Amino acid sequence: MTESKGTSQPKSAPLPIGTLLSNYRIVKKLASGGFSFVYLATDETGTPVAIKEYLPGALARRSPGELIPVVPDENAASFRLGLKYFFEEGRSLARISHPSVVRVVNFFRENGTVYMVMNYEMGKTLQEHILQARQQGRPKVLREHFIRRVFHALMSGLREVHIHKLLHLDIKPGNIYLREDESPILLDFGAARQTLTMEAARFQPMYTPGFAAPELYGKHSELGPWSDIYSLGATLYACMAGMPPQEANQREKDDRMGDAMTRLRASYTGGLVDLVEWCLRLAPAERPQSVFRLQKELREQTNALSEQAPAPAPAAPEPAPTTRLMTLLRRREDQAGPATEPKRLGGGRD
Repeated sequence: MTESKGTSQPKSAPLPIGTLLSNYRIVKKLASGGFSFVYLATDETGTPVAIKEYLPGALARRSPGELIPVVPDENAASFRLGLKYFFEEGRSLARISHPSVVRVVNFFRENGTVYMVMNYEMGKTLQEHILQARQQGRPKVLREHFIRRVFHALMSGLREVHIHKLLHLDIKPGNIYLREDESPILLDFGAARQTLTMEAARFQPMYTPGFAAPELYGKHSELGPWSDIYSLGATLYACMAGMPPQEANQREKDDRMGDAMTRLRASYTGGLVDLVEWCLRLAPAERPQSVFRLQKELREQTNALSEQAPAPAPAAPEPAPTTRLMTLLRRREDQAGPATEPKRLGGGRD
């Protein structure tokens, strides 16, 4: 779980190994960013969990070996605002139970901050899959049927997120985890980070270039499901091209995505490329306005492709018996005297 580019590097120290938080014991730090730390921990039964700690490096500092961060008076209001949204984000996520959305099992206040406890899953990120495929140098970075299957499941999870009036705001390959069976999980929601970006002047913009919708670049732009849909389209593009699309703010000055889409048509179906183009429209109103509508289009395309697929070739007949085997059979027939012809084996011909 990593944070968006554009954040300042964390200056605080992580919690010491062995620290007890509520009934969870810290095993090690998994990740850190400008907004939080993520730890591997175990509960009282020894079950591993991931714990995300609210600790924005621009507003607070924690010294090595300490538990409670120090928040200067001039940062106190912004720190409390971010903490409030982080807590509400945890509460909202805890109400969502979907296999394609990270499961928040607990959230609590301690040490002057807030902790979000999530299921710990085995696997690797979609970003790792893309990098591995790029190294193999195939024309198709990831196979189309794999992309369609993963993103259909992902859209089901994102629909559930939007139903709960929550936006992700940082969808990218690094925030999509694939279990060992390749089923996806949406990780690392950024709504609280985005709130601080808009409200606190101390924060640099917290978005990932190439994956952020153009409206994320402006402080007063209206955000909605269409913002996540842009990022979903950018992630689809990365699975096909092996790299992020051109940054949205650059596209508004000199849009070069048309040529990039044309290149993709050499390796992927026109329908899938059209879907990506639709998601990546710069004007929010021209994109799909709901994940339901986008998923319906993806599903209809996939069903149509299945119907068009050629029927499997009939199985080849089994090979004829060998000459030696036929000689033995005839020899037995001669020894047995007049009889019916030997039975053919496996439908072969003499």
